[in-house]
Amino acid sequence: MGAMAEIRLHNTLTGKSEPFVTGHPGEVRMYTCGPTVYDYAHIGNFRTFVFQDVLRRFLQLRGYRMKQVMNLTDVDDRIIAKAAAAGVSIREYTEKYAQAFFADCATLGIEPPEHWIRATEHIEEMVGLIERLRAKSYTYESEGSIYYRIAKFPDYGKLSKIDVSGIQAGARVDVDRYEKESARDFALWKAPKPGEHFWETRIGPGRPGWHIECSAMAMRYLGETLDIHTGGIDLAFPHHENEIAQSEGATGKPFVRFWLHAEHLLVEGEKMSKSLGNFYTLRDLFAKGYKPSTIRFLLASVPYRKQLNFTFDGLQQAASSVERLRNFAARLRQEKFPAGEQAGFAARVRRAEEEFGAGLADDLNTAQALAAVFDLVRETNSAMDQGQFRQGGVAAAAAFLAKFDRVFAVLADTDAEKLRALGYGAESAGPGDAEIEALVAERNAARKRRDFAASDRIRQQLADRGILLEDTKDGGVRWKRK
Repeated sequence: MGAMAEIRLHNTLTGKSEPFVTGHPGEVRMYTCGPTVYDYAHIGNFRTFVFQDVLRRFLQLRGYRMKQVMNLTDVDDRIIAKAAAAGVSIREYTEKYAQAFFADCATLGIEPPEHWIRATEHIEEMVGLIERLRAKSYTYESEGSIYYRIAKFPDYGKLSKIDVSGIQAGARVDVDRYEKESARDFALWKAPKPGEHFWETRIGPGRPGWHIECSAMAMRYLGETLDIHTGGIDLAFPHHENEIAQSEGATGKPFVRFWLHAEHLLVEGEKMSKSLGNFYTLRDLFAKGYKPSTIRFLLASVPYRKQLNFTFDGLQQAASSVERLRNFAARLRQEKFPAGEQAGFAARVRRAEEEFGAGLADDLNTAQALAAVFDLVRETNSAMDQGQFRQGGVAAAAAFLAKFDRVFAVLADTDAEKLRALGYGAESAGPGDAEIEALVAERNAARKRRDFAASDRIRQQLADRGILLEDTKDGGVRWKRK
């Protein structure tokens, strides 16, 4: 078998693809910006979360131990406004959406990080980081708020390549999100407003700014220099730029070795927005009858640095792709092939494995990795149909599929159970493998006792739910999804 391809990742900081090296041998310390839990996460968010999951799974496939942290932003301007309007506490308002996010991640097959963390549980760390910045003269105070002085950090703009030459000294921004083009001194700590939730701390009453949260929490769990920091491209400025300024200002060390940013998701070629009526949460798509595995496959299929045009045609194609893979796996499990080895097949599987690994090692090129899988599936199906495939090839093909699925996680037919757990009718998801196998066994038993009415009824029942049965020459049965 050939040598494994070197992992190279595109680093936003340098604008280049670089060989991936960790700061701690065998371990990857990775911080991922999670959701702001003021509403249900939408499919644009999940494009980024699925990319992060594919990255995590690939690094694990390569033998790395993961130490991943994902934050939940559970205090910011929008949350405070919405909690106040609803007349409930911040925790009460955000808890519903935090739990929904955990459930959505599980439904999409996104592995939990080693640490889920909430901003509101790390106020002490944020206060401590602001004190470090104050001791180094990076801060100033105005009307009870504490601001970061950008002019004191000459490297400001190195991530987003934003031009800060025109910045006015003392020009400030108080909102957590601001215009993409403007660099302004930003709030580290905000003075309390009447009726708003605030914390009493050593640096005075108030609440943290959005940017200080991630810096303080990342360094608390992962140390002062992280291996990887990921997020959507919309976070590069101002959020990640400000994280660098805060963290490196306090420590004097590089904050992150590799910055990875996922591109935007469009819907039918347009930016997703509620006003256009093309804004979808995962739950909107489940309600329309789409399966979790279909959505995961589509979100993972386009390399993360390319814009993903999310279309309903694309969803149908993704559903077909997942079914093709599942049907191939079922053939390997169910069919009996002539004994022996098919000439050259073991070498063909090795080549597919190398192409799959090389695709993912090349800045997570999922399109290239998937092409390697589907080429092998197409050729092997054809050999099976022509009677050329041999039983000796089953183990190698199944092992490769298992390796593929450690990263893409779409082979197991658990869609129906996952949707039931979320309270959606499972009819749209179709029966799972175990249920199909049980019904096929029941039908076989009916045929043996010559109860053909029962046998036909079960065949029709499966057909109504999208499962086709084929009686094979050797007296067995093969099933596949429509």
